[in-house]
Amino acid sequence: MYVHISMSSNIDRRTFLTTAGSAAAAATLAGCSGGSDDASSDDGTDTTDSDESSAETSGTLVYARGDHPQNYDPQQTTSGEVAKVTNQIYDQLVGFTPGSGGQLRDGLATEYSLEGTTAKLTLREDVTFHNGESFTAEDVRATIRRFTDSGYEHYLGDENRSGYGPFTFGDWVDTIEASSEFEVTIQLTQQYAPFLRNLAMFAAAILSKAQIESLENQVELGTEPQGTGAFQFSELDNGNQRVLLSANTDYWGNGPNVSEVVFKTIGQNSTRVQDVINGNSHITDNLDSQSSQQLESAGSAQLASKNGINVGYMAMNQARREEFRDRRVRRAVSFAVNTQAIVDSIYQGFATVADQPLPPDVLGHNDDLEPYSTDKDEARRLLNEAGYGDGFELELATFSNPRGYNPSPVETANQVRSDLEEIGLTVNINQFSTFSSYLEYTNQGKHDAAFLGWYTDNADPDNFMYVLLDPKVSMDAVPDGQSWVSFDTEGYSTLNISGFANSDYMSLVRQAQRSYDDAQREELYAEANRIANEEAPWVFIDYAQTLRGVNEAVVSDSYTVSSVGGPFLNTVELQ
Repeated sequence: MYVHISMSSNIDRRTFLTTAGSAAAAATLAGCSGGSDDASSDDGTDTTDSDESSAETSGTLVYARGDHPQNYDPQQTTSGEVAKVTNQIYDQLVGFTPGSGGQLRDGLATEYSLEGTTAKLTLREDVTFHNGESFTAEDVRATIRRFTDSGYEHYLGDENRSGYGPFTFGDWVDTIEASSEFEVTIQLTQQYAPFLRNLAMFAAAILSKAQIESLENQVELGTEPQGTGAFQFSELDNGNQRVLLSANTDYWGNGPNVSEVVFKTIGQNSTRVQDVINGNSHITDNLDSQSSQQLESAGSAQLASKNGINVGYMAMNQARREEFRDRRVRRAVSFAVNTQAIVDSIYQGFATVADQPLPPDVLGHNDDLEPYSTDKDEARRLLNEAGYGDGFELELATFSNPRGYNPSPVETANQVRSDLEEIGLTVNINQFSTFSSYLEYTNQGKHDAAFLGWYTDNADPDNFMYVLLDPKVSMDAVPDGQSWVSFDTEGYSTLNISGFANSDYMSLVRQAQRSYDDAQREELYAEANRIANEEAPWVFIDYAQTLRGVNEAVVSDSYTVSSVGGPFLNTVELQ
């Protein structure tokens, strides 16, 4: 369940923690991705892990995953596979309490507040980067400027920075002032409700100013990341698709408890799960129904699951295909695709059918909406009405590696192809071998239709509604009567892979992000979800459970599936 935090015009850390703690005590909290950073209290109250670093470490923790990116710069990627690693190496100014579903806690900042358009942070002292440099306010300034400030000498560059740049900091930060060595004041361009939560996202990781300034090419940071986290980057073994991390025994927080962490890649779900059952790996993720059943019947490992805060979808690229600019065509595709069969037969009970961008239990989810029923006759009628009764040919791009919101992407693509062929459309599946190359393809808008999904970064509705379906261009850039824009429009965010630019929708979500009144935000998001359901820029596929396989060698309660952030590996212990 989304931990609902009442927000007035003045927001401070104590208000966040007190409100979230009382909410958590009365609610069952939902999960998404990640694990357990440190043991949170049963009532969800804050567990600050400063000054509790473990001097003794033992063993090698092996985390098996389905893909191997080769760049570990948190400012250059939108990939959760990268975040799994960078969240061990870097810290953020604010953190999420593991297992809480989104409750904030101290990170590199020990005090933080948001009043109107002013955010103030008091930083943690005596923190050291892995390169030996002391952490100060200047590192915060350099981090944000590298991501957002084109006038900064060490700016990452428009072509290199990820789509997180504009919505994490860029569109909102006006000035950053380091008033002292451990005090930072950030002036925003407008009121922005999710700002403190954004500071806890993986893309808001704090980098070393010394490292930033030492690089001739900023892109190179991703092959030797240096943070303040519980684990240090030791080796990027692309040949064997492995990443090796070593314990940072000077870590300011709780842990680490193991000497090393190895991320290794096994693309096949069943093989990866068997690796955990055999004890060659300790934790794995992105499971499908078959591999989950393997775990449930194993005596040496267990299946850990939680309700997820995520959405899986198939986007129709209106910027590329004229056919998809007609709402009747998009709705026809939505009526044709049997999402219930995908959930029941392919995901087999580990997901529910989606009906809107925002998952259940998040502020603003519209409970009055229903998923599109499977109605081939209605789909054909709409295509005829739109002038496409003879059908047309399209490409469906898909990744191969399992994702939590789409654990069997190729099988799902085949189901969609079969459904669309029944209404006269010809579907050519374009399958990518790596998720990184797939994201590069969709970011460039080369797809006709494509699968993607999203795990919440911060448990705020803005993280779905604005991030994924607002193009982030000027309202004036959308011609009257048009509900799409091209990917080369100034300011366009490629996180919106549908080209969707509905002015009514954009107006609602932009008003909602400026409001600190939860009741008003809830109403605005509910209406925006209604528009998204009717306009159908996506085929809304599923809201998936979060599934993890855990070997018995992992000490009980030292790893917990978390809904936001993570995986929190610093407290994991091995038998």
